[in-house]
This record gives sequence, structure tokens and C-alpha cells, in this order.
Amino acid sequence: MGWYRKITAYFSKTEIILWCSSVFLIVLSFCIFDRENYLTLLASFLGVTSLIFNAKGNPFGQFLMVVFSLLYGMISFTFSYYGEMVTYLGMTMPMAVFALIAWLRNPYNGNRAEVRVNTIGKLETGLMWTMTVAVTVLFYHILVHFNTANIVPSTASVTTSFLAVYLTFRRSPYFALAYAANDVILIVLWVLASIYDLKYISVVVCFGAFLANDIYGFISWRNMKLRQSQPQCHK
Repeated sequence: MGWYRKITAYFSKTEIILWCSSVFLIVLSFCIFDRENYLTLLASFLGVTSLIFNAKGNPFGQFLMVVFSLLYGMISFTFSYYGEMVTYLGMTMPMAVFALIAWLRNPYNGNRAEVRVNTIGKLETGLMWTMTVAVTVLFYHILVHFNTANIVPSTASVTTSFLAVYLTFRRSPYFALAYAANDVILIVLWVLASIYDLKYISVVVCFGAFLANDIYGFISWRNMKLRQSQPQCHK
């Protein structure tokens, strides 16, 4: 039972309930609507687990995000969502690697299980939005070239994904809000896909669970930033 004590000591009751509820809904929807694509089930499980670690500011969450991005890119390919495939394999996964390195290099008070929260200034924020526009335009033309299904939400997904990965790399609490916005867009995308094949409803449920976890992640990071800013927290 040592592993149980470690889990309950590290994660709060809210986090444990959130994770268990997310996994339950993901497995339930898989059993009802899919029952075949175990790759989707594995990706969903890894994704929701990565988010609960990310909410704690733990770099292990970024490692899981790298694996999730690889699997999700493969899943997107099956429905010709080339935008999602290119975005996750060509942008989200590499940026998750950079974020993992950045988080490992910036522990809070030497604790490698918690990253130091960062704040970006107005100048960098302006640069970030300029880069976001440039990336969005570039990827839009790439998506058009590949005849990507549902081009408008697919392009919007690129925009929110870039914001999310950039803010994650820079250790800003707002990365979770950007991911939440991306979750909403992905829910729309996979709802459209499920019209043609009900098995994709399990993916919709997956991103619904991601949305709840990302909202919690933002709240957690805001509290973490406040705690880290307190003088008594510093050695």
C-alpha cells in the first residue's frame, strides 16, 4: 500500500477525483462507442494523466504530453485531420520536448517535481501574438494544400495550440487557458467527425475531460504562483 500513500500524499482529493472521473468517462465512452481502437484509449489515458501532472507543475506531465502528441497525430491521420496531425507532430510534440527541458531547468526551490512559475511581459506578449499570426497563416496554407477536413476549426486549432505550447514553454499559468480554448475547438472537430462515425464520440469525451482538467490546471497554477511569490516560501 506504499504506492497508495504516496499518491494520496502528493495529489489532493480534488485531483484524485478529477482524474478518476475523467478515466471513468473515457473508458465508458470507449466501451459504448468504440471497443476497437485501443490506440485512442491509450492516448486518452496518457493525455488526461499528463494534465493532472501538469496541474502540479511536474515535468513528468510534459514527458507524457510528448507521447500523447505522437499517438494523437496518428489518430488524426485516420480521419484526414491533417491539420491536427501536422500540428501535434510538427509543433506540439517538439515544443513539449522544449517545455520538458525548460521545466527541468527551472525547479522551484530545488524541487524538480514543481516548476517555478514565470510571468511574461508586455513586449514578449506582443511578440507571442505576432508569432501566432505568422504560424496560423503558414499552417492555413499547409492545411489547404492537404485538403484538410473542416478547415476553419482546424486552423483555429493551430492558433490555440501554438499559444498553448509557447506559454507552456515559458511556464505561464495561461498555458492552461490556451489549452482549454483548444479543447473546445477539438470538441467541435470531433463532433463533426462523429457524425460520420460514432466511434469518434469517445474522442469527444476525451477532450471534454481534457477541458475540465485544463480549467483546473489554470486554477492550480494561479494558486501555485501565489504560493511561490510569498517570501516565506523561499529558502
